Amino acid sequence: MLRDLAHPAGGTGLDRYPPPHLRERGERRPNRPPYAAGMTEIEGWSKGEHAASGVTHTTYRRGTGPGVIVISEIPGITEDVIAFSDEVVAQGCTVVMPHLFGKVPSSESPVAVLGTLRQVCVSREFTKLKLRQTSPIADWLRSLARDLHAELGGPGVGAVGMCFTGGFALAMMVDDSVVAPVLAQPSLPFAVGKARGADLNLSPADLAKVKERAAGGCQVLGLRYTGDMAVGTRFDTLTEELGDAFIRVEFPGRKHSTLTAHRQQEGVDRVLAFFREKLLSPS
Repeated sequence: MLRDLAHPAGGTGLDRYPPPHLRERGERRPNRPPYAAGMTEIEGWSKGEHAASGVTHTTYRRGTGPGVIVISEIPGITEDVIAFSDEVVAQGCTVVMPHLFGKVPSSESPVAVLGTLRQVCVSREFTKLKLRQTSPIADWLRSLARDLHAELGGPGVGAVGMCFTGGFALAMMVDDSVVAPVLAQPSLPFAVGKARGADLNLSPADLAKVKERAAGGCQVLGLRYTGDMAVGTRFDTLTEELGDAFIRVEFPGRKHSTLTAHRQQEGVDRVLAFFREKLLSPS
């Protein structure tokens, strides 16, 4: 059940919170202390919660139009994640950001990264090392997508996973409500050894459903840096399993976060175009 805890806020927020490529180097968004102690609100975003299968997580929501779920990477919902989400809002979508780990908003400091890693490593919601298993959080995310689609209508819901959560968007595709899954540098299970580096963090049954939907026309967009060791050989696995339904967007180099900290504008543009095609002007 998706529930608002505050009145939805209007506007895109881009006038107050310009995305990274429109800000001067080192500039943060004005009118808001970047990481105030104990801060749990994101200015301009409506705080809510979603409960499913006995699990409840806080959500942050903004915008109008078809739904897109943006699942933050480690360390959490950072300024760059918010900026990317604001861009999705600006093109006419309702964005929901689940708060699964870390602080809100999260610093990008090494201390914040280590703190979140400790949190996720002991959590049973995430499968970190086991092969051919779907992370349990996928059930909660699928429920969130179903509720959002039921509320907003349209062709379906988009989903973006990043790094630690990259493969979650693929797992969400098991539910028919998800029609535009985006995998940004998917990194689970941790790429320790060849088998884990190739694994998609999906059970055999979930992989079979994903392949069925891909064969039926549901495309998957993936982004990565070619030298990113955290991604392993998953893009080759995705190509082998999904064929032409997997759209590979690759950039040279050994950086990691294609949409946020190491943002590639071409990558962001490809994601926004993917959502326009699948959610705003479907054939």
